[in-house]
Amino acid sequence: MTELEIQTILKRQREYFAAGHTLSAEARLAALKKLKAALQSHEADLARALQQDLGKSAYESYMCETGLTLSEATWMIRHLRSLMKERTVPTPLSQFAARSFRAPSPYGNVLIMSPWNYPVLLTLDPLIDALAAGNTAIVKPSAYSPATAAVLTQILEECFPPEYVCVVTGGRAENQALLRQKFDMIFFTGSKAVGKEVLRCAAEYLTPAVLELGGKSPCIVERSAKIRLAAKRIVFGKYLNCGQTCVAPDYILCDASVRDELIAALQEEIKVQFGADPLQNPAYGKIINEKHYHRLMGLIDPAKVVCGGTGDEAAQRIAPTIMKDVTWDDAVMGEEIFGPILPILTYTDLDEAVAEIEARPHPLALYLFSEDKAVQRKVLDRCHFGGGCLNDTIIHLATSAMPFGGVGESGMGGYHGKTGFEAFSHLRSIVDKKTWLDMPVRYQPYGKAKEKMLRFFLK
Repeated sequence: MTELEIQTILKRQREYFAAGHTLSAEARLAALKKLKAALQSHEADLARALQQDLGKSAYESYMCETGLTLSEATWMIRHLRSLMKERTVPTPLSQFAARSFRAPSPYGNVLIMSPWNYPVLLTLDPLIDALAAGNTAIVKPSAYSPATAAVLTQILEECFPPEYVCVVTGGRAENQALLRQKFDMIFFTGSKAVGKEVLRCAAEYLTPAVLELGGKSPCIVERSAKIRLAAKRIVFGKYLNCGQTCVAPDYILCDASVRDELIAALQEEIKVQFGADPLQNPAYGKIINEKHYHRLMGLIDPAKVVCGGTGDEAAQRIAPTIMKDVTWDDAVMGEEIFGPILPILTYTDLDEAVAEIEARPHPLALYLFSEDKAVQRKVLDRCHFGGGCLNDTIIHLATSAMPFGGVGESGMGGYHGKTGFEAFSHLRSIVDKKTWLDMPVRYQPYGKAKEKMLRFFLK
């Protein structure tokens, strides 16, 4: 799509929004219900596309993509009218007589740029929030997951006219053309490097932005942890989608006294969950493209591999890999892994481990396995991260009742449920001042009586 075509679409969306077509609760609910129904009717199409792009099984596609998206739509449909209500707040005595309230207002025309690793969930979840808030949207799916992008385009074209929701496909040229336009809000999910460019472009027009990025999310295994259960849950979270999950445990920071027990349990769990030869497991995914396959293989140090370490270049698959005796100087610790490689570092002093984490950019997620409440409290109090779990991995994002987002270099802003509705809304503060009484305190001429009254009100 050319830049001129993008500008034409954006102009039509501005006109559509200005005409008030997206504002009523009825219009928003109709849009959400139509999208939910289309998602259900195209479930098989999406599963086939996700298998083609990422090697996902139909089960995993529903569990981690389609099902979670339907859950967000269901939650939003159920709660929309309540979210749209004005909220009365206390009025200071100095402003008597008046009613003060907060009222959500849609931003207008929003841009949603989504990544390739969860191309259904991370495209439609923010779109659901944007539509619920009363916006129009231009959606830009990743060029790295073309089969899924094609089905998403079909779904959204069935549901909405382009002046309401429009899909722009393509690669870097289209991304750059979109970012040169003036939107009322930008929602971006992807890498930190691209996130910086998005924010630079947004700054040109002072456009608000939500950035969902990533980082090296630590998984602390403290000595009181239930090791076998910890291993089961870590293996699930780490190797889901072949490790290509922004909130996957990037590395384990383990108490040295339980390291060997943990490694043995992790190895056993990999066999249980993926079989003796995971590369032959049809339900185990693949790396998105050849470039990332070679990048990941280059991070594996064969001398430190205790499990996996092998790959199938033709199929773009890498076996679930564990590395031990890893240090912060190893290549695998120099970047976000975003693949099925799990380095294990150790510590002997938890305070030093926490200091190591805090000395680095704040991660999108943090996981702690510990039965010690004091340890849990210490880590939660002292570590800065987007969100996480105690004694589990990644499931904190699978709910509409809690916000999901990063902090610092892992992102800004959040979404899901109420937070998602508010992310795509401007909360206006309004005072409805009554006309049957007008307090004279603020008007000149000033005098001692007025000053006395002023000090009574403002103290």
